[in-house]
Amino acid sequence: MLADYSRRPLKITRAINELVGKPFSLRERLVYRGIGSHRMKIEMSSKEIFQKLSKFEVVKFGSVELRPKGIIVHFKDNLTHWVWVIPYYKLVIYNTDYDSIHANGNFINFNKKHLKKTNLKFFKKIIGLKNAYMQLNYSGGPNDGH
Repeated sequence: MLADYSRRPLKITRAINELVGKPFSLRERLVYRGIGSHRMKIEMSSKEIFQKLSKFEVVKFGSVELRPKGIIVHFKDNLTHWVWVIPYYKLVIYNTDYDSIHANGNFINFNKKHLKKTNLKFFKKIIGLKNAYMQLNYSGGPNDGH
């Protein structure tokens, strides 16, 4: 889901909470040692996201927020705050020349050298949370039909 979140409309907030869960509590934020990334330089993106990025800024930035059932990628176009909401089951992360997030045919490539150590830890945290979520929700339990 790609949405304008500038005015934080209640309808969009509810859709985000349904898709990726409500924000973590203060206690959970402390346990995870933060749930937000630093600002990261956007190097490339899919056409749909590129059209939403600022045409006036040479360097574009984005950040990632963790949620219980997925992530939210935040980026801005002048005064418009855009969010790209991705549930874990649709999230794919590639570790190539860029830190690359893909879902539903869209992607954002973040500069890997910008805040390298911090971003590496954060992407490992995303992968760990995704794996834990997928194991908990999609591992065959006693009623999996086998």
